[in-house]
Amino acid sequence: MKHFDNNGRRSRAVLANGVLYMGGQVADDWSADAAEQTRQALARIDALLAEAGGDRSAVVSATIWLKSMDDYKAMNAVWDGWVNRDAAPARACGVVEMADPRILVEIIPTAVLQ
Repeated sequence: MKHFDNNGRRSRAVLANGVLYMGGQVADDWSADAAEQTRQALARIDALLAEAGGDRSAVVSATIWLKSMDDYKAMNAVWDGWVNRDAAPARACGVVEMADPRILVEIIPTAVLQ
């Protein structure tokens, strides 16, 4: 088992038996709009995948939390440009109260690495 960016309370990702479990990924700039926050969260996912030896084609599922469904269209516009449309992961999207009110998008992916 390998832990990525472990701070004693959480790891950003854990690789176990070929499965990369990632915690919720959010943008670095919480003042950005939903589209930019989505881009930044996906960039963090790409970085974690690369560090673990994979890429976005390995993502098998994703849960996406939005602060408001008003941001659904903007998030999807960015997601659709990022995701492999021929091998799209299973996905769920819903609205939750975020840990900080400035966070508009949080993405929780799982990937299988060969």
